[in-house]
Amino acid sequence: MTNLDSQRQWQCLPPTEVAARLGSGDAGLSGAEAERRLASYGSNALPLPRLPGFPRLLLRQFVSPLIYVLLAAMLVSLSVGKLADATFIGLILLLNALIGALQEYHAHRSAQALRKLMVSRARVIRDGETGEIAAEELVPGDLVLLTSGDRVPADLRLLESTGLEVDESVLTGESLPVYKDSAALCDADTPVAERINQCFAGSLVSAGRARGLVTATGLHTEMGKLSLSLESAETVKPPLFQRIERFSKKLTIALLATVAILALLELARDTPPLVIFMTAVALAVSAIPEGLPMALTVVLSIATRRMVKRHVIVRKLVAVESLGSCTVIAADKTGTLTENQLTARELAFCDGGAFTVDGGSLPAEKDPPIEDHELVARVARVAALCNEAELHPLDNGQWHSSGDAVDQALLVLAHKTGYGRHRLLRVHPLQAQIHYEPALGYAATMHRDSAGDGGPAGGRLVCVKGALEKLLPMCSRMATADGDVPLDSERALAQMQRLAERGARVLALAEGSLRDVETVAPEQLQDLCLLGLVGMFDPLRPEAAGAVARCREAGIHVCMLTGDHPHTALSIARELQLADEQDRAVTGAELARAEAAGSQALDALTADTRVYARVSPEQKLTIVQSLQRQGEFVAVTGDGVNDAPALNSAHVGVAMGERGTEVAKESADLLLADDNFASVVAGVEEGRIAYRNIRKVIFFLISTGAAEVMLFVLTTAFGLPLPLTPVQLLWLNLVTNSVQSIGLALEPGEGDEMQRPPRPPKESLFDPLMLRRVITSGLVMGGLAFSCFYLLLQQGWEVEAARNSVLLLMVLFENVQVFNSRSESRSIFRQPFFSNPILLLGTLAAQGLHILSLYSPLMQQVLGVSPVSAEQWLLLLAVALLQLLAMELLLIAKWFKKSDSG
Repeated sequence: MTNLDSQRQWQCLPPTEVAARLGSGDAGLSGAEAERRLASYGSNALPLPRLPGFPRLLLRQFVSPLIYVLLAAMLVSLSVGKLADATFIGLILLLNALIGALQEYHAHRSAQALRKLMVSRARVIRDGETGEIAAEELVPGDLVLLTSGDRVPADLRLLESTGLEVDESVLTGESLPVYKDSAALCDADTPVAERINQCFAGSLVSAGRARGLVTATGLHTEMGKLSLSLESAETVKPPLFQRIERFSKKLTIALLATVAILALLELARDTPPLVIFMTAVALAVSAIPEGLPMALTVVLSIATRRMVKRHVIVRKLVAVESLGSCTVIAADKTGTLTENQLTARELAFCDGGAFTVDGGSLPAEKDPPIEDHELVARVARVAALCNEAELHPLDNGQWHSSGDAVDQALLVLAHKTGYGRHRLLRVHPLQAQIHYEPALGYAATMHRDSAGDGGPAGGRLVCVKGALEKLLPMCSRMATADGDVPLDSERALAQMQRLAERGARVLALAEGSLRDVETVAPEQLQDLCLLGLVGMFDPLRPEAAGAVARCREAGIHVCMLTGDHPHTALSIARELQLADEQDRAVTGAELARAEAAGSQALDALTADTRVYARVSPEQKLTIVQSLQRQGEFVAVTGDGVNDAPALNSAHVGVAMGERGTEVAKESADLLLADDNFASVVAGVEEGRIAYRNIRKVIFFLISTGAAEVMLFVLTTAFGLPLPLTPVQLLWLNLVTNSVQSIGLALEPGEGDEMQRPPRPPKESLFDPLMLRRVITSGLVMGGLAFSCFYLLLQQGWEVEAARNSVLLLMVLFENVQVFNSRSESRSIFRQPFFSNPILLLGTLAAQGLHILSLYSPLMQQVLGVSPVSAEQWLLLLAVALLQLLAMELLLIAKWFKKSDSG
């Protein structure tokens, strides 16, 4: 036996042949054989991936075009002895790299979280004796015992099962517990979600008991395969990084072209090479936004704090903007759009009547009983009596339930109609019962009955629940609003079909009476009255439909991914208004065929699909990658192990923070603290606000840098001295600019973020709108600053004195420009002036810092500045306000152009 045995199709073989091939049996393995196999196969555990060292992660942060430009500027500054310039830039780069490395180190731990779902102990039979061992010591061939509440420790082929139901939602996405049948045989191509004769590592036994042989351990389990796919899955660059890279490349090319042209002009004028080199350094310092990396970090950090207030926890800083950029949200159904809690929501009666029960799966302590309704009351009595679950009130006014999920849902139904199980049992004590088993397809209880309460004196009340096709042969009558009438099987089947088409799990309930018996047997279940059908649903989260509608309004497509049956998936999708009556669900089998036909066929299938059913975890990843190939920015929501690969590979992964598995949480970029899908929409809104603020900060920094470049281009063209020294430029770019950019990072939303479509994935940060605004700003501010410098020199001012005035004018330009940056489409006069007090304080602080520097002996020496008169300050302010006029005229021109085109 080799490790290839873990790839055998065990679901196709009968139990006896499985035991023979695994060399095991009723006595289990011997201790010696188990030790030999443990040495051969290794531990039943998922190996921890090797994490890259922190130094390597730190170095990786410097792989970026923007960082290259800043490194070049730092090296140039060092080469000409400008230590202050180089130190400022170096500190910014180091701090940015430290933050990025810490985030990436935390992200690399995602694969390790799979170990947390592996149980610590397992009950096995070895050498004919039952005992407990560490789950890590299990080997193929071990005979494992399972009971209700156990976590399955490895992949098993069942040998025996009694009423076994297993919750596999964390692995397959199936919302309902799966009934298991050890005697069943499955086809070779049966998907994991439908292998009813197997149990898989990490799933939870909801009810029943079983014995099974271990067929796979560790990485050979279905969970292990997920671990490998998660570890090897490619991660994509976040949208912000993609845009920053494109922006940085354009900035670098423009800067190099400008410097080259100026250098050629100076060489043609026989300017000394050292002067040309100094000019190039000054231009580099002017054009490169040294404060941009830090400004981006500030914007994202502020957005992170805002998201926490809206129940979104950010694990990776850049994911803040990524969520706002998404064009598609691929949402896991179970536990994300739905509550992952079975609820008895609809009663259907054989005469065509129906009754809906509102509310969640667990009632509030003071829920009022449903109004009197004879048929509902009879159904509720059977639902409560033929039941093995428990429902208890807690001290805090809430309720706690335990037991089989179906029985829990029926108990809640009975409670909401005013029938408590314990009160009913006092009136109808339990005398005998037939436990539910999948082979039977029903369960029955017999109770003592009293005269005048549902049957003749001395009779026995019989309550039966199960599949309709199992109960129909037992019934001769059916309950209607006009009393019991002869059974009409066709009408009952039609009601069942109606519920099934809506994605409900349908259960039939019946009652009858027996005389002079002490126990109940299947052959005695005759002449019963079919009371009705109960439709059980995994209900939508209350906020889900509204959240999907908001996504639609914001131009974001939502697609639903689930392991459930296509009927169930479509029913939920239609309730969410994700699909209409003409739409259909694409199944995992269809995806597999399309994938086999090639990526083009797969992309054509996923391009317009909104509902996916019976999809495997690997196919969720395939869907995400297909959408990414089509140019979509994809956000994935989920809560289970089966969602981890897709969460990890999406542009942004969003996990449920309350009910989500540790694997999902560690694979995601964002966590929802309240498991509320509406919080995703809130996160999208905050992400869009963050992106707008990033654009505002970039425009502010680039436009003032462009003004500095224009100033230098003009002074060089006219053969004038440098208008500002490199240290003065650094003061502008890293001190006064940075103080004000923090205020821009705190800008509130403009209110229309969710009424706009998503940004095109290929949209550049430096789009035509920003380009027009930057060119206008650069020409106006640079031209006015040059005019001021030229006129002062013409009037006989010393170069240092002229530079002092130009530096003050540039600070004033920044003070004006920061208010121009608050919106790309609204006039400064339409912005609430006091809505961002930090911006006001930042502007005053920037001006105050510069005024203080004018009077500080140390700063006078470092910056080469001196005090100015009040008249001179007011005159320069008047010049700076011309920039405000220019930007308002640009907005008016844009409005007229839009009106003409309309």
